[in-house]
Amino acid sequence: MRRGIAATALVASLALAATACGGSDSGDEADGPVTITWWDTSNATNEAPTYQALVKEFEAANKGIKVKYVNVPFDQAQNKFDTAAGSKGAPDVLRSEVGWTPAFAKKGFFAPLDGTEALKDQAAFQPSLIEQAKYEGKTYGVPFTTDTLALVYNKELFEKAGIKEAPKTWDDLKKAAATIKDKTGVDGYWGSTQAYYAQSFLYGEGTDTVDVDAKKITVTSPEAKKAYSTWKSLFSGKGLHRADTTADAYAHIQEAFVSGKVASIVQGPWEITNFYKGSAFKDKNNLGIATVPAGSTGKAGAPTGGHNLSVYAGSDAAHQKASMKFVNFMTSAKAQETIALKNSTLPTREDAYTDEVTADPGIAGYQGVLASAQPRPALPEYSSLWGPLDDELIKIAGGKESLDKGLGNAETAIAKLVPDFSK
Repeated sequence: MRRGIAATALVASLALAATACGGSDSGDEADGPVTITWWDTSNATNEAPTYQALVKEFEAANKGIKVKYVNVPFDQAQNKFDTAAGSKGAPDVLRSEVGWTPAFAKKGFFAPLDGTEALKDQAAFQPSLIEQAKYEGKTYGVPFTTDTLALVYNKELFEKAGIKEAPKTWDDLKKAAATIKDKTGVDGYWGSTQAYYAQSFLYGEGTDTVDVDAKKITVTSPEAKKAYSTWKSLFSGKGLHRADTTADAYAHIQEAFVSGKVASIVQGPWEITNFYKGSAFKDKNNLGIATVPAGSTGKAGAPTGGHNLSVYAGSDAAHQKASMKFVNFMTSAKAQETIALKNSTLPTREDAYTDEVTADPGIAGYQGVLASAQPRPALPEYSSLWGPLDDELIKIAGGKESLDKGLGNAETAIAKLVPDFSK
């Protein structure tokens, strides 16, 4: 999952208006190459150039296929695709956030990829990522990039405080934060109020927002309340930065960390490049990366995020065939290695973690925590469940609402999103 994606909406809207989409309205000439359209939802400045270069490489190797590349702002892409697919005018290929994949598959917008060229290298991908691309037993996306959350920390500040290893539990983190404050004068930890970042606390108590198998909403269960109580407790105490409830909280936390004003935060690999731009991490090896601390059950883990490449079910056979070939190329070991080296993102297949890729301490560090990451259940509405929690957790963290009231409000809102689930 990527937050804070920056892109120019005007440029994107002009590009969308000028771009023919999938199906028969593709601009193909008789006996000419097949032209497919790809909507890329990556950062237009930092990541897109790498993908554009790979598109040219693909076209050079496949003379009968042309690719119309369109960069669509991430925060607009889901709604734009939903609208376009509903009117039979969607792009042939979409870089789909993993949470969107089952939702669009349920609507019949994505083509199943099992047994196709797109997924012919299935065995090379991490099994949990393939599982996350499935809906009702069929696979609707090929893992393109992956991510998870980790406790990232400033090794120098930890060493100055005499702390030799990353905290294993949230209680350990509290103690470390107090020691760092005493020894260095800076806060030891700054947490986020966003629901996605709070998800690890639920996993640490062996629970989730909902129990998909039991079709039950569990956000107010005793385990969930314990999880969110622990989350809330990390906003007060020595060395623990108070909750930032402003609209710019994400940027504030990130800037404090990269400039050495706070010793640790929970963050994802989409910020690796930006970590290195900060004064605290001019030496890349100063960046510590560890599994998110465990809860009272001893369990530790974070949600698995990332993106799949999916093919539009409304495209005709020729465009689907060309799209499958393109998807296979973009998710190949060679392409994945190139993307990792250029964009500092995590490959989705083990054979792309070459020596050159893992020479980056950020990528190597996040690779080490991927094993504890938990894939999301194949519930089309799952990603939308964080919305009500985002609304309530910021009030709870800011002291404007009690934990019980906030979680109760979230439960009511979630019930509307999954009306067939019991409370």
